[in-house]
Amino acid sequence: MSLSAYLPILLFILVGTGFGIVLLGIGKLLGPNRPSHEKNSPYECGFEAFENARMKFDVRYYLVAILFIIFDLETAFLFPWGAALRDIGWPGFFAMMVFLFELILGFAYIWRRGGLDWV
Repeated sequence: MSLSAYLPILLFILVGTGFGIVLLGIGKLLGPNRPSHEKNSPYECGFEAFENARMKFDVRYYLVAILFIIFDLETAFLFPWGAALRDIGWPGFFAMMVFLFELILGFAYIWRRGGLDWV
């Protein structure tokens, strides 16, 4: 077995890594760096990131994050369906309409139950 077959893969990895490091370095050197209290404050999760790890926190943030992941994964099924729509025909179309109807019902249920409310 010849190792020369792996040379293009190694070259690809090295060039990609080098390109990424160079672009990050340029961004760090030339980008604006004006930190302020607002920019350094915690956001999205609602609690300080560098406090006691055993403090109480609001679980609603994690609920919304999990719901986002679930609905994001469900919508990912639309891409292969759209690409194969001509091949699967009307049965595939109606199957996806049932899937989307169930997705909308789940979203309406979560919305009605207050799963997307922050306050």
